[in-house]
Amino acid sequence: MEAFCFASSSSPLFRTARRRYTIPPIRILTPTKCHKNQLSIAATLRNPLVHGSNNSPHMPDLIRVLPESLVYESGLLGPVPKMLAAPTGEDGYVVHNAINYLPNILSSKVYDVAIQTPLDYSTRLSERLGVHFWFKREDLQPEVFSFKLRGAYNMMAKLSREQLNKGVICVSAGNHAQGVALAAQKLGCDAVVAMPVTTPEIKLKAVERLGARAVLVGRSYAEAQEYAKQRAKEEGRKFVPGFDHPDIIAGQGTVGMEIVRQIPAALHAIFVPVGGGGLIAGIAAYVKTVCPEAKIIGVEPYDANSMALALYHGKTIMLDKIGGFADGVAVEVVGEETLRLCRELIDGIVLVSKDAICASMEDMFEEKRSILEPAGALAIAGAEAYCKYYGLKGENIVAITSGANMNFDRLSSISQLGRRHETLCPTDKGGNLETCSELSPDHSGIENEILCRFFIPEKGALMKLLEAFCGRWNISLFNYQGQEATGGNVLMGLQVESSEMEEFEALADSLGYDYAFDKR
Repeated sequence: MEAFCFASSSSPLFRTARRRYTIPPIRILTPTKCHKNQLSIAATLRNPLVHGSNNSPHMPDLIRVLPESLVYESGLLGPVPKMLAAPTGEDGYVVHNAINYLPNILSSKVYDVAIQTPLDYSTRLSERLGVHFWFKREDLQPEVFSFKLRGAYNMMAKLSREQLNKGVICVSAGNHAQGVALAAQKLGCDAVVAMPVTTPEIKLKAVERLGARAVLVGRSYAEAQEYAKQRAKEEGRKFVPGFDHPDIIAGQGTVGMEIVRQIPAALHAIFVPVGGGGLIAGIAAYVKTVCPEAKIIGVEPYDANSMALALYHGKTIMLDKIGGFADGVAVEVVGEETLRLCRELIDGIVLVSKDAICASMEDMFEEKRSILEPAGALAIAGAEAYCKYYGLKGENIVAITSGANMNFDRLSSISQLGRRHETLCPTDKGGNLETCSELSPDHSGIENEILCRFFIPEKGALMKLLEAFCGRWNISLFNYQGQEATGGNVLMGLQVESSEMEEFEALADSLGYDYAFDKR
């Protein structure tokens, strides 16, 4: 049986209760003819920037931007409109600042804990797309099943014994936490990990299994980071950042070094999942220095596109809201150093949908019998979309499969999305009414019925929602679909008189949840 989840696209019906926006239709100016060596983007921002002041003493004031303010067709390469010019040497050749990273990458001690992961050929995707498609299997790293142990160990191995004795602390949605925990175990030091409360249970248990202490704090990476930095200051611990540190970046750069050594022919592009930017910055620092003709392309979800927006604006921004489906890349603010390297070195960002990520997870399972986490399959989805958009043929394409820390209870919903048995339905104004009228004809005669969709992000929110409306209006339709730790969608029918609409909207706004409604 097919199921439908209702979600808004550019419709002004979709409201954020804490502020209201008028969203004009997006205009995308795509190239009239695509050439693989002439890639361009021109997109129109759909929303004004939301300027905000951050109360955290560790976070500079940043403009706050909605992820949907920059949207372009999946597969299109963009945006790097303000790319930094690399310096030129005396002989006229371009000399990237990234060359300074080479000694650190080449001398890294990551192989004390990490392995050189395989570069696996994908027969399935190669035949489907007409290219030579490769998986860089970072999901096969021992103990942590993610590339993150590379950067964490590279930085921590350089700490003095005195500092190690004081302990370390980090903030992470999961994989970096495991990398720090494993490095601490190897180096004999105490580790504390601050994790958002939405962190998948499998990652929390893995951190504890490796001997670190996990502290659940805040609903976002930024909130957990504030706690971690404050505790580091109070206890004298070394803060180990997830991405924005030269030693972290260099450790991740060993992935690029391995790809260059392993690829059997000329490399067209490496597709890299992007959260804070440490992995793509490190890979670009190495590959663009030794193999400058190869493209380095980042991949982000549409609802967690902090690097794409930072590149568009030419500076770091803060996402005003962020999707948690691919929790491993759900980072609101990218790093300063990672952004600098990305502006100088990478070729652009591809954006992909949740459905595309799920389909790529299914492709990986069907061919390799491996289950990736959503962030781990992100690069596969982006690479496939890029190849289709530009009609690429015969080239060597590498996608980083960055992690396999997947909660088992998510498999059912991901399978449904990947097979298109369940979908998110973007709608225009009135579209929810039309769709629901077709699917629920029995409700067509209910007087004064409005259809509402709420996204409830935290535990206890469903009861709060029901208590708010049950005592005031009759509920004629109710459907709830949970989305694991990231919240859930509620579709409700309420019998509200026209004269009571202002009261309904005021109450809906006061709850603080994203919502949309159609009056029947």
